[in-house]
Amino acid sequence: MWYNNILETIGNTPMVKLNKIVKDIPATVLAKIETTNPGNSIKDRMALKMIEDAEKSGKLKPGGTIIEGTSGNTGMGLAIAAVIKGYKCIFTSTDKQSKEKFDALRAFGAEVIVCPTNVEPEDPRSYYSVSSRLEREVPNSWKPNQYDNLSNSQAHYEQTGPEIWEQTEGKVTHVVAGVGTGGTLSGIARFLKEKNPAIKIIGIDTYGSVFKKYKETGEFDKNEIYPYITEGIGEDFLPANVDFNLIDHFEKVTDMDAALMTREIARKEGIFAGNSTGSAIAGVLQMKDMFKEGDVVVVIFPDHGTRYLGKMYNDDWLRDRGFIKEEKLTARHIISKKEAQDIVTIDCEKTVLEAINTIKSLNISQIPVTQKGMVIGKITESDILTSLMENPGVKSQTVASISTAPFPFIDLNTAIDKISAMINKDNIAVLVEDDNGKIEIITQYDIINAISA
Repeated sequence: MWYNNILETIGNTPMVKLNKIVKDIPATVLAKIETTNPGNSIKDRMALKMIEDAEKSGKLKPGGTIIEGTSGNTGMGLAIAAVIKGYKCIFTSTDKQSKEKFDALRAFGAEVIVCPTNVEPEDPRSYYSVSSRLEREVPNSWKPNQYDNLSNSQAHYEQTGPEIWEQTEGKVTHVVAGVGTGGTLSGIARFLKEKNPAIKIIGIDTYGSVFKKYKETGEFDKNEIYPYITEGIGEDFLPANVDFNLIDHFEKVTDMDAALMTREIARKEGIFAGNSTGSAIAGVLQMKDMFKEGDVVVVIFPDHGTRYLGKMYNDDWLRDRGFIKEEKLTARHIISKKEAQDIVTIDCEKTVLEAINTIKSLNISQIPVTQKGMVIGKITESDILTSLMENPGVKSQTVASISTAPFPFIDLNTAIDKISAMINKDNIAVLVEDDNGKIEIITQYDIINAISA
């Protein structure tokens, strides 16, 4: 058996039981893996539906240009369909979206215009406004408007909802999904509640979005709106596709919890999912007391992790936002990597010749100088050479006569970058006292050894 084109492979995505990451939840938790769609996201379903309905109504004509504001996944679905059906695509998006998403859209021949995130929807610079302006200016163009185009939710009423019902044999008790345009959850909800009104529909929202408060109070509170990092969910307006009468509860999840959970899903379940999936699973864990044994909880996994490699799956990106602590190497770590050996010192009353012989025999370049066991200075190869050049007879003098200021003492918890900054041509080592009171010396070589170990 084969398919006539890639669009025929959309839908019929697998359901997978989650195990380790939801071990503290008594219910059966199932993941609806939408990454098996050709565009690696659930948006393929509604993108094709919107195009087909527009073709039927005459809004989209042969050779036309599809113009849409999209965070990437809807654009991918539209772009794939456009390739097969012969349309051009221009997409507007926000600068908070991952570069990987834009690169993927361009790979299918789409033009991508990146707009600022932190502006009102009505602002002429917003990605909503820019896409609307382009629709007016570009001949033979059509804007799907995924937020208010009810073909979006209809796609999930016709496809995703029935698949969930059949795959769970009608046993589904809860459906959890992130809410952005609202089409996915509202369409699924309409179908499933027709089958069983007792099924609970739970929307995942993010801080900075208006959905949760509007559902609970009926108030559209602009004070709820502020920039957030989580991609694909939440909004600062009310899309027509969000049917608040069908969604029983909204759960908010922080940017940090969503980002970190995205990574945990890959590490604990082997599923490489996107940012909104992390938000959904974090929300499920926050609501664990809501679920009981015998419940069947279906969580939508909307898109693929490859679109977030430069973000949630990047340690530096997480550190920059304070989502993970920067675990710098310290003096403690450096001395733990050194070979165990006693530090070589020389008493201040010893002669310079004795110091020269010690340096030669041990093949070292510097020695801390002590007085009655206390470090009071240092003597280095360069100190000795300089003194001998000025006065060859210095060999018989005491070490104290040519010693210089001691190496700096540091704490065991001193970070490696600070230690490195302290070591230079004038100060070639630092000293540290270990947990047992033993003095250790740290050189540039020791730092390199610790980093590369």
